[in-house]
Amino acid sequence: VQLQASGGGLVQAGDSLRLACAASGRTLGPYTTGWFRQAPGKEREFVAAVTWSTGVTVFADSVKGRFTISRDYAKNTVYLQMNSLKPEDTAMYYCAARLNPSRPYDFWGQGTLVTVSS
Repeated sequence: VQLQASGGGLVQAGDSLRLACAASGRTLGPYTTGWFRQAPGKEREFVAAVTWSTGVTVFADSVKGRFTISRDYAKNTVYLQMNSLKPEDTAMYYCAARLNPSRPYDFWGQGTLVTVSS
């Protein structure tokens, strides 16, 4: 699976952005697709994930109530809708996919930069 993340940009606090992760090579139907982020000088952290087959979603506490994750079967794409953005959301955002929920993510996209100014 090849993953292509897009949609990042520079926004002000309180604004919204929608990130997209388009997959090619295989359908994401059997996969769990997640979003991670890494801020400068910090470790990569989990943001959100969706299991395509069930629609079950999981979110980090820091984004609950502000971010949503959704999938589009026809476009083989997963979206991360980010609302009420905060400066602390500034990071490089990566999408990833894994077939086995008990194993690490197998496939990673190249990342898209989100910068939130105060």
